[in-house]
Parts: sequence; C-alpha cells; structure tokens
Amino acid sequence: MSKFIYVYHGGSKPESEAEQQRVMAAWGAWMEGLGAKLVDGGAPVGLSKTVSASGTADDGGANPISGYSMVDAANHAEAAKMAEGCPIIEDGGSVEVAEVLSM
Repeated sequence: MSKFIYVYHGGSKPESEAEQQRVMAAWGAWMEGLGAKLVDGGAPVGLSKTVSASGTADDGGANPISGYSMVDAANHAEAAKMAEGCPIIEDGGSVEVAEVLSM
C-alpha cells in the first residue's frame, strides 16, 4: 500500500445551520465508507497565502485549497477512484490526488 494525499479545492461554505449539518453528515458518511484506508481525516483550512519569488499573495492563488485528507491505496488509480465519492465534488469543488513519496 502507498499513501496518497487528497487536497480539496473549491466547494461552497454552507449558508445555514441545516446545510452545515447536511454537509457534515455527507463528509462523515463518505469518510466512514473509506474504512481502514482512511489514514488521516485531515481538516478544512482557512484563508491561504501564496508565497513565490514575486512576493506573497493573500488570495490563495487561482484554486485555493479548502482542506486535505490522507488515504492508503494500492495505486494512484485506486486512490482516484476512492475520491470520486467525495462530497466536495457534488458541491462544485475538486479533489487533487497525489502519492506521498518516501524519502
């Protein structure tokens, strides 16, 4: 097994308490469905800054990160397939899937 990081981009912020509960339930169900392959449930993240040779931008770049998780999978294809059910996709966001390499 290899480790893969899911980097979540986009999605929208729930506008009501009921919507927040629905979103949290969807995330909980999806993560529960990953079972033992979920290594680290991660967390949502706040406003990001992008630091480059030209300076620091406060907008998080063109596609700011909204959270992350880490999973175990046999290969990149399996990790990507597992990400297909992520609730952020239904909410207009995306999941970047990258293998965590051993150093």
